[in-house]
Amino acid sequence: MARLLIIDCERSLCLQLEIAFRKDGHVVETVTSGESAKSKIGSGAYDVIISDLRMPDMTGVDLLEYARTTQTRPAFILTTAVPSMSTAIDAVNLGAYQYVIKTEKLVEELKLTVNRALHELSLRAENARLRHELLQVFARDNIIGQSRAIQNILETVRTVAPTASNVLVTGEGGTGKKLVGRAVHEASDRREKPFVSIKCGAFQETLLEDELIDYLKGTFRGRKPNAEGIIRSAHGGTLFLDEIGEMRSGIQARLMQLLQKPTRHPPGDSQMDSGSVRLIASTNRDLKRMVAAGQFREDFYYYVAVVPIHVPPLRERPEDVRPLAHNFLRKFCLQMRKGALDFDRETLEVLERYPWPGNVRELENAIEYAVAMCGERVSQVCLEHLPQSVSGIAQISEPTVEIPREGVDFETRMMQTEKQYLVAALRAAQGVRTRAAELLHMSYRSFRHYAKKYDI
Repeated sequence: MARLLIIDCERSLCLQLEIAFRKDGHVVETVTSGESAKSKIGSGAYDVIISDLRMPDMTGVDLLEYARTTQTRPAFILTTAVPSMSTAIDAVNLGAYQYVIKTEKLVEELKLTVNRALHELSLRAENARLRHELLQVFARDNIIGQSRAIQNILETVRTVAPTASNVLVTGEGGTGKKLVGRAVHEASDRREKPFVSIKCGAFQETLLEDELIDYLKGTFRGRKPNAEGIIRSAHGGTLFLDEIGEMRSGIQARLMQLLQKPTRHPPGDSQMDSGSVRLIASTNRDLKRMVAAGQFREDFYYYVAVVPIHVPPLRERPEDVRPLAHNFLRKFCLQMRKGALDFDRETLEVLERYPWPGNVRELENAIEYAVAMCGERVSQVCLEHLPQSVSGIAQISEPTVEIPREGVDFETRMMQTEKQYLVAALRAAQGVRTRAAELLHMSYRSFRHYAKKYDI
């Protein structure tokens, strides 16, 4: 059963069609003017709309354009007694499902057309459901997080995946930008096609140009003529360009031109149309600042960044640390064939307090290290199993203070603690002193003073 709206200035035809479709079990409404139809379309959720092309106050094409602005996007069927090839082409280009000429067999023909339309709508709904389920499975296994930021990212992925829009994923290294790009691909109609990833910073400039562009022009530069270039291998699927900020401007211009215009393959190959490859890029650099400095092409930036998705660093979403840690724990227990392990309470608290300058990648490495350090009879991951760079600053951050009977030298103990903090911060910042100063919430000048004081 479906909801149908029939629009025609002939009341007798409206009544005839209403009776015919009601017999098939559909809910049918009829109107005899364009304005009335517009009001119905704006307030109702119809599966199929059947509209006459010519009416006194409005054309069927006008109603079709209006219906395309609604959220329901019904199948729109236009009917006419005066067929015109140009009008039919315009209607189909605007999204009409079918263009039916009024004859003595109009009712039978409309029934067949409506049944086909409803079948396609059903398939479309099923595909959308499957895309949603695929995204949920992919997200459950890969994009882990309870934070609002992660949920917003997943919602954006669900919205943009069915489109052909290019996507730019930004964020610090190790935040999972490639996983987000992969999620867009998996939730799209391209999921059965290739997902080809290339790290722009890992290629020499000439080699990157060869792989991305020259194959399609037939200039193989010593390679076999049947070798596949990267863009061709992504035909029909997604091309993921990692570290796109490393790509020089000349290649940016040629790549954009190549993807925007139809290009002829070498002899024997088919033509590649402009929609054959979807572009998703990622970067940990500020491309807008690079554009302002003349280091990145402005037109290429706007070509890539149609839909920007920012992945915040892990330190800004500490509520994601615990589910990520448990996920990595299960993963590495299986890989290393260890028994079921869990974290003790103190270790989880330490993991949540640690700033994770290396983001999710650093957390994953830390858990892999911890699982490897657990012996056969160990049932819980404790602080002693974590890397020193993680456990060291955490242990210092909440010390257990015991005063012996003979007392303590307070100033000496404080100096020792200060030095421990400095060393631990440097480890956490991987030796970068400005970052270490940030972790200790002090100026770089102060950090340099303390480092000199303790000969660090």
